[in-house]
Amino acid sequence: MIRAAGVAEVTDADFETEVLGASLPVLVEFTADWCPPCRQMGPVLTALAVEEGERLKVVQLDVDTNPLTTNAYKVLSMPTFMVFRDGEPVRSMVGARPKRRLLEELTDVL
Repeated sequence: MIRAAGVAEVTDADFETEVLGASLPVLVEFTADWCPPCRQMGPVLTALAVEEGERLKVVQLDVDTNPLTTNAYKVLSMPTFMVFRDGEPVRSMVGARPKRRLLEELTDVL
């Protein structure tokens, strides 16, 4: 999987610990190597992880190698972004977007 710099990769095995059990809100990008819009989001996620690291944990999950989590949250399109807070999904967004728009959409969950 092509990872964004500074953004951790989560898997089916550690999703519960890393995402559902996190103390901060977590932005999960459901991504895939074969998805050009997902690759475009790399620099955006890297910047977000750096700028919002105190308030938000940013991670990526490869849908091809982690089907259990992907199916559990009914993710069908890439990229899908989900924000989890206190173990619950509180926001879902589909499709690539500029950083400014992504930040606006995250305002009420941060």
